[in-house]
Amino acid sequence: MEPLRTRYTPDREVRLALTLSPFGQGRTDPCVRRTPEGWWLALSTPAGSATLLLRESSGAVDALAWGTGAAEALDTVPRLLGADDDEDGFEPARHPLVAELHRRFRGLRHGRADRILPFLVPTILGQKVTGVEQKRAWRELVRRHGEPAPGPAPEGMRVAPDAATWRRVPSWEWHRAGVGPQRSDTVMRAVQLGDSLERLVRRSAVEAVAGLTTVPGIGVWTAAEVVQRSHGDADHVSVGDYHVSRRVGAALLGDAVLGRDVDDDRMLELLEPWRGHRHRVVRLIEAAGIGYQRRGPRMTIVDNRAR
Repeated sequence: MEPLRTRYTPDREVRLALTLSPFGQGRTDPCVRRTPEGWWLALSTPAGSATLLLRESSGAVDALAWGTGAAEALDTVPRLLGADDDEDGFEPARHPLVAELHRRFRGLRHGRADRILPFLVPTILGQKVTGVEQKRAWRELVRRHGEPAPGPAPEGMRVAPDAATWRRVPSWEWHRAGVGPQRSDTVMRAVQLGDSLERLVRRSAVEAVAGLTTVPGIGVWTAAEVVQRSHGDADHVSVGDYHVSRRVGAALLGDAVLGRDVDDDRMLELLEPWRGHRHRVVRLIEAAGIGYQRRGPRMTIVDNRAR
C-alpha cells in the first residue's frame, strides 16, 4: 500500500515532540507511537481510518498517510502542528521564568485535532485515578475494541473506537480494564450523544466547554483537557488537578516548597496576567519538568479487576 504524501513548511519553528505529546496517553498508547522513523498517529476521519507518520526535515515536516482516511488525515497536519496557534497578546516578559521558557521551547505549538471523542474518553478514564491506572485502562480497551491501524504502522497500533463501538462495550469489559461504574457510565452518556458532541469542534473553546459540562459526570477539568487538544486552546486550565496547581505555584513563586500549598484559586491568580494564554504558560512549565516538593504518600494505585 503506497502512502499519500505531503510536506508542511510552518512559518514558525515546530518541534514534534513538544507539540504532539499532549495527543498521546503515554508511551503505551496504541493510538500514538514515537519511533526512530517519526511520530505515528492512528486516526479516525469522516472518510475512514488512517495512519499518519510525521517526521521533521530541515525546517519542514514530511507527512505520509495510509488508509481510506489518508487524504483527510493529511489535511489536518497544519492544524495538528499549530498553524492556528495565535500568540497575539501573550506577554512572556511578565515573569522572568516564563520569558526564559518561551525562548527555550520556541517550537512548542498548541495543535488542534478537530476531534472530541478521542480525547474525551481517555480523559474521563483519568477522573480521580492515577495516571498509571488511566493509561492502563485506555490501552486495554483500545487494544480490544479498536481496529488495527492501516498501512505499515508499528505493531499493536490501533484506531480508537468510534461512538457506536464504545456503546457496544459490555459492563464486564469496563470492569476487566479496571474502570468503575461511575467512569464507565459517564463514557456511555457521552457516546450516546455521538455526533452532537463532535459538532462542538465547530464552536469556540468557551462554547465547547459549556456544552461538554452539560453532560453529567463531565466537569471543568475534563472539558479543559479536551479543548486543549480538540481546539488547540491555549487558555483553559486543568482546574482540579493538584499536580498542575502545585507545579505552577513552584514555578511562578520560585520555590518548590511553597508550590505544594498552591490550590486552584491561587494558581488562577498567578496565571491571571496571561489570561487568554494561561494554558500556554502551564505547557511551558511542564515542558521544563518543573516540580514541587511533595509531602505525604503518593496516591495508592488500586487494581479492582480481580474483584
